[in-house]
Amino acid sequence: MVDLFAGPGGLDVAAHWMGIAVEGIEIDPNPCETRAKAGLATKASDVRNFGPKDYPDATVLAGGPPCQTYTVAGGGAGRRALNQVLEFVESMAEGKDVSAELKGLDDERTGLVLEPLRWILEAHDLQIPYESIVLEQVPAVKPVWDAYKEVLEGIQYTVDVGILHTEEFGVPQTRRRAILVARRNNEVALPKPTHRRYRKGGARSEGDPRLLPWVTMGEALRRPEQFNVISNYGTGGDPKARGRRSSDEPSATVTGKISRNRLVTRDLPERELPRLNEGEMGRLQTFPVDYPWQGKELSQQIGNAIPPRLAAHVLAAALGLTFDTEDLDAAVEANWDAAQYDPPLLPTKPI
Repeated sequence: MVDLFAGPGGLDVAAHWMGIAVEGIEIDPNPCETRAKAGLATKASDVRNFGPKDYPDATVLAGGPPCQTYTVAGGGAGRRALNQVLEFVESMAEGKDVSAELKGLDDERTGLVLEPLRWILEAHDLQIPYESIVLEQVPAVKPVWDAYKEVLEGIQYTVDVGILHTEEFGVPQTRRRAILVARRNNEVALPKPTHRRYRKGGARSEGDPRLLPWVTMGEALRRPEQFNVISNYGTGGDPKARGRRSSDEPSATVTGKISRNRLVTRDLPERELPRLNEGEMGRLQTFPVDYPWQGKELSQQIGNAIPPRLAAHVLAAALGLTFDTEDLDAAVEANWDAAQYDPPLLPTKPI
């Protein structure tokens, strides 16, 4: 597998659990430091400098392009340019080179969402097409994945696109991601939830009784005291109306600002508790507890990553595989070992 915009390794960790060899491409030196310490194969460079010819043996393409210009919290350059980006998708499908036009965008990161399509189309032209494709981004990018779907279906792929809720896959965090999975000449479908969806004020027992209850922060972090997390963000733009989640709930979306969140006791009067360290922030994303975070901007690295637990579900779906939830639980709880391939921590079987 080749992982574009690989970050600190969310998809790579899942691939290692499943026994899949993977190399990531990442330009940011900070996650590259983490990847090096974690033992992940990495090309520390710009994905635009490479293509399928550099990875002729890769059968899986994965990627999570930078999302900052598309997020609600960001500047919004990507959302404003969305129609233009969709036109670029159409032009690329017709075989046109849009690289010069991409340079005219307000923020160059906006155009990076098209890099996976360049790799896919080049691989098709070189007659070394990928067998499976996994792409993830913030929900605002779903129209781009929908446009990808139309292009991919024209070159013998079956594609599924949708918005997944991380807590429905056992991640102790509410986070929504736009996911595309594709298989060449094979059926494919997004993974089905294994856990119930979180609803504010609702009980864990609510929802489909065939599904597991959502996972709480308390379960994930195992701190000795019950606690409340007070968000760095003000609800509705009011800095005094900061969101709160209790340790009996999943975390709010883990962002690069998570290190600014306060933790206080649930007993009154409130007492300040130590803030989350990088290991705990990583646990809310389902990284191994001993994952070796390195470099600067650790909370940003962690917040930018796809949760490995969700990545395992999505990657398995794209490969036409399935696994037991109990085995995934064990993989998430295991210490990190990048050399773990044989036997894989997460055994799979064909759907």
